[in-house]
Amino acid sequence: MNRALDVVIAGAGLVVASPLLAVGALAVKVEDGGPVLYRQTRVGKDGADFELLKLRTMIVGAEQQGAGYAVDRGDTRITKAGRLLRRLSIDELPQLWNVVRGDMSMIGPRPTLRYQVEQYDERQLHRLDVKPGITGWAQIHGRAALPWAERIELDLWYVRHRDWKTDLLILLRTPLALFGGTYKGATGGWKPPAA
Repeated sequence: MNRALDVVIAGAGLVVASPLLAVGALAVKVEDGGPVLYRQTRVGKDGADFELLKLRTMIVGAEQQGAGYAVDRGDTRITKAGRLLRRLSIDELPQLWNVVRGDMSMIGPRPTLRYQVEQYDERQLHRLDVKPGITGWAQIHGRAALPWAERIELDLWYVRHRDWKTDLLILLRTPLALFGGTYKGATGGWKPPAA
């Protein structure tokens, strides 16, 4: 049932978002003439690799410059168009195709890079027990503003407690998180790890 809902929601999302995708793709192409899509290998369910799709927001070859795969606030490798696409999360819209393909789900931990997974301890590897998602529990609680360890703890809480009510809450709260807000309500018993 989850898979069917993923396909329906992602398929509808692609149709509704197609004008935004078209404008975003045009902005990327016009700025520097490089490729519109950025493809990157990420780690999915059970540790399997898949090719994540995004609208390109950085200069071509950005991984070989500066901070490599890490992206810092104010990173000079981000293009002008890329700044706006990232701020509005339009660059993530091609991942709806990843959902249709079955690489991802609408809801789950955000997919990470192999070098990040290699740093997980045995408990943190349970983050890979579910498909990665477009949005998730960590996204509605602060997204990239949270420290990495805290995001992992939130994702682990989701993996252990996920149900249709939590998924519905995440879907409803995601627009607020996209536009600068975070979910201030109950965290279902989750508390940040002790310092």
